[in-house]
Amino acid sequence: MNFKRARTDEQRAERRRAILATADALLAEMPVAELSFNELSRRVGLAKANIVRYVESREAVLLDLLDRHVRDWIAELAESAPGPGSVRERGDRLARLVAESVTRRPVLCDLISSQAAVLERNVSTEVALEHKRALRRALESLVAVVRRHVPELTEQAAYELVGTAHLVTAAAWPHSRPSEALRAAYELDPAVAATRVDFTELVRRTLEVAISGLLARERERPTVP
Repeated sequence: MNFKRARTDEQRAERRRAILATADALLAEMPVAELSFNELSRRVGLAKANIVRYVESREAVLLDLLDRHVRDWIAELAESAPGPGSVRERGDRLARLVAESVTRRPVLCDLISSQAAVLERNVSTEVALEHKRALRRALESLVAVVRRHVPELTEQAAYELVGTAHLVTAAAWPHSRPSEALRAAYELDPAVAATRVDFTELVRRTLEVAISGLLARERERPTVP
């Protein structure tokens, strides 16, 4: 695509939307680590010097996309209906729902795993603040989903669970994407293959244990007279 210089706020917003859409399409083709500003500018049809008129940096673009993917994921989860059963059964069902739904969103997982170490580094305070506020709003929506499925969790406990889900996704995703050398090693040695991380299973099991632990701590909390 070829752009003429944007001269109005509407045109600038349109340029920004086009850049973000192009970056999102690129993430369907390559991991976050391989998406460069040079490639983005080439696909958009703008020189790097012109792209920065509309977006601050590569990392700012990716943070914006992270926020959008998180919102889409939570919107999907919000459509899920709580099921019957004991608190244990409902907690396990929620853990499975979260694990399986995030697994279906590899771009989101890749962005989350890059968030702290990469995406939040080369951005201004303004961009960082906007991102954190957007993420906070999204997590509040996710807390509401959690409590709809397991109302026995307090709001604070639900926040802790959401934080656990975020962190285990960030940690487990890169470990579940082995290099070519590691894949070959797994094929050669069954003992080594047994150490391979199953992303969905690790997220599911971690959340099951977290939910059970949070509920147990709530039951043990002393009653304030």
